[in-house]
Amino acid sequence: MSHSHCGEGHPRRHESGSATSALRWALLVTSVFLVAEFIGGLWTNSLALLADAGHMLTDAAALALSLFAFWFTRKPATPEKTYGYFRVEILVALVNGTALLAIAGAILWEAYERFWSPPQVKSLEMMAIATAGLAANLLCVRLLHGHHHANLNVRGAFLHVLGDVLGSVAAILAGGAMWLWGAYWADPLVSSLVALLICGSAWRLVSDAVRILLEGTPSHVDLDAMQRELTRVPGVESVHHLHVWTLTSGMHAMTCHAVVEPEGRRDLILQRLRAVSRQQFDVRHTTIQLEEEDQCSEHESLCHNGAMSPRAQVSTLQGASRES
Repeated sequence: MSHSHCGEGHPRRHESGSATSALRWALLVTSVFLVAEFIGGLWTNSLALLADAGHMLTDAAALALSLFAFWFTRKPATPEKTYGYFRVEILVALVNGTALLAIAGAILWEAYERFWSPPQVKSLEMMAIATAGLAANLLCVRLLHGHHHANLNVRGAFLHVLGDVLGSVAAILAGGAMWLWGAYWADPLVSSLVALLICGSAWRLVSDAVRILLEGTPSHVDLDAMQRELTRVPGVESVHHLHVWTLTSGMHAMTCHAVVEPEGRRDLILQRLRAVSRQQFDVRHTTIQLEEEDQCSEHESLCHNGAMSPRAQVSTLQGASRES
């Protein structure tokens, strides 16, 4: 049996430290302009500004939750939680995505009502406030850019802020249309378009979080290809019980059974199997059980070459039940 970690701790701590600093600054900027846009939305009677302020409120919550997740995941593993608290990051990402969907739904509902009776808006003042909000959002994007690819939780906060950039641009465009042509329907129209964009980003975030929580295979890993590559390692006859999942952003784990030739050097085979997992599939946390053909139980041998047939599955389950 081999259980390898391959020393990922220090780069991850450095990465989380720089991401934490970026999140703190982004939270400060967002909180200040959240208040400004909310007051401005009430003053100008602009749904676009109020929608953007509501979105900034979820931004502030998302950034605060992200900071909380970074702090919480640093807690050491315990006998009750042997993987530590890495999954807190994924839970927070799921909350962020769900909040985005809820905000988008509220914006769409309010926009629908305003389409039928567009109220007058102080368009010039609205554009000024939206321009200031755009500058703040661009600053937050700059702070978070570069951290959102490697961390699902920062990605959630980044998507929140990116949605705010779109919201500010839309508010400026809607304000211009109302100021130049009196087209007050532009306010709910632009708000609806931004809400739909937010829905798309939020759905991807929720889907990724749910896939990780269900321990689905990472999107970058082709399980069949991985099984083939592991089987090609000299001394390996077959690979079965192969499972790959994500612990948290950028940290993937794999377990498998490898049937090896009796005369093979097990230490060298383990080294090569780990190298294939790490170099070709970016899976660094591996647990590999080496066994010879006669060591496999009857029901395990059915799995060597892939999935079992339904009849074989039933037979295996019945056999396991009798043994227990």
